Amino acid sequence: METKEHRKNGISVIELIDDYVLINETQDLLDIVSDYSIKSIILKRQNVSEDFFDLSTGFAGEILQKASNYRIRLGIVGDFSNVANKSLRDFIYESNQTRKIVFKPTVEEILKIFFVRSV
Repeated sequence: METKEHRKNGISVIELIDDYVLINETQDLLDIVSDYSIKSIILKRQNVSEDFFDLSTGFAGEILQKASNYRIRLGIVGDFSNVANKSLRDFIYESNQTRKIVFKPTVEEILKIFFVRSV
């Protein structure tokens, strides 16, 4: 699995840069986090199963719950500006407000959020 580590202000963030890794279930995310002993991870939208973006599957809720339980910060990079589903748009908006799970168009925008210690 190909990753890149970002460090600033004593905070480490792992960016998954492997296009062939797919998070299909909650354990996949937990395995990645445990492999690197880092609690902040950035994924590309294509690294996350489409079930995550279909809120009726419950997969996004499972990920949020595990992220909360294990104090994992998750950034998902992609274009979310044209999401048609209102529930998903609301979910993305609310998640971005928590700063624990964020959806942004660039890695740099996520890093700006994650490198702030007060979260």
